[in-house]
Amino acid sequence: MFVDPLFSEELLQHIWQFGLFDQRHLSTIRGEPITIIKAGILNRDAGPDFTAARVRIGGVEWAGNVELHYRSSDWRKHGHHRNQRYDNVILHVVFEHDTDALNIPCLELQQRIPKMLLKRYQQLKEEAAFVPCTPLLHRITEEDWQTWKGKLMRERFERKTSLFLNWLQQNHFNWEEVCFRAMAQGFGMPVNTDAFLQLAQSMPFVLLARQRPHLQRLESLLFGQAGMLAGSFKDAYPQQLQEEYRFLQHKHQLEPLPSHGWRWLRMRPSAFPTMRIACFSMLLHHTPHLFSRILETEDLPSLEKLFFVAPSPYWEDHYRFDIPAIRTAGIGKGTVHHILINTVIPLLHLYGKHMGLPQYPQRAARFLQQLPAENNRIIRGWAAENTIAASAWDSQSLLQLKQYYCEEKKCLECMVGRRLIRGADVNECREDELGFEL
Repeated sequence: MFVDPLFSEELLQHIWQFGLFDQRHLSTIRGEPITIIKAGILNRDAGPDFTAARVRIGGVEWAGNVELHYRSSDWRKHGHHRNQRYDNVILHVVFEHDTDALNIPCLELQQRIPKMLLKRYQQLKEEAAFVPCTPLLHRITEEDWQTWKGKLMRERFERKTSLFLNWLQQNHFNWEEVCFRAMAQGFGMPVNTDAFLQLAQSMPFVLLARQRPHLQRLESLLFGQAGMLAGSFKDAYPQQLQEEYRFLQHKHQLEPLPSHGWRWLRMRPSAFPTMRIACFSMLLHHTPHLFSRILETEDLPSLEKLFFVAPSPYWEDHYRFDIPAIRTAGIGKGTVHHILINTVIPLLHLYGKHMGLPQYPQRAARFLQQLPAENNRIIRGWAAENTIAASAWDSQSLLQLKQYYCEEKKCLECMVGRRLIRGADVNECREDELGFEL
């Protein structure tokens, strides 16, 4: 049976690692009997595929490495005969044996692997649907599905908090400063994330902290550093901000960001960077020790209330400087939930893990389970496949699954994909599916 060589060695590693082949009466190509004592440890770095393996060949027990290839000839094709890392290989495992040029014992698996397993693997790899295995998802038990979503959420927390952890190490674990950067990033989502982060990093945190008690100074600093106070204005409010900023800029030798870095197109006016900066300024003004307040807040309604802030009066009838609007809208519930899910809750999780305080990761998980599921293209796609997210916990795990497993076709690293590829146990498969006689 033909197996795409682009994927066959990945599959072969999985088959060897989990023993998904007929292991009765194993022998080398030269007829020496083989007993697998330990398959070894999968090596994701350079060198042989499996280390610390133990096999008995012809009555002699060997300890060392195992290398896997689609064909025997791939050993020389990949240059292993010139690489000392492969000197301690005790067994060469191949799907198809096509050369006797090597002196290393060789085990061929082509006739020992269930054909149905290969077929399912190819189907998942070639499937172009939203999620390749959607038609088979009903085979996964609810218990297994919940366990897998828990692992996906742990991965997502690690991915989201890795940047926060780097910031902590850089600023000697100043949690308030990290919270400020993370919050700026959250206020910029989804299209101005990088611009907001650059804004937060463009000024010393201690300088920002000094301006917090004075709203107009705080606004002038943030709008000025955003590059939005250049030029001339008709309204008194931006003129006052401009004057304040010029003083701060000269005194502290500040360099503003280029104004062209902000994105305005195809978004609601309430999501304009001016409105987000105005709301962010008010949040910082009202809550000077924001991270401490987050840690103190134990229930979701109180946490939500913390982030429902109205901007200063000028923004009640403006979305941009000098351009009046009949009516404006500040930060809404959807934006608050977005910030909680992507910024506040990951920060809580990281703090608890780093400080050894389990109540904070537990609170983070509880908040995610209480928050409604997100509504975006990926979650709507899952819903179209009858996989409904009941909470933010569900939607975040489904986002992780889709983005980092399904889209990258990492079926062998996915619990669902592995179960569907394997199907029944090897010894339960029919003779015609296996390709060998039971």
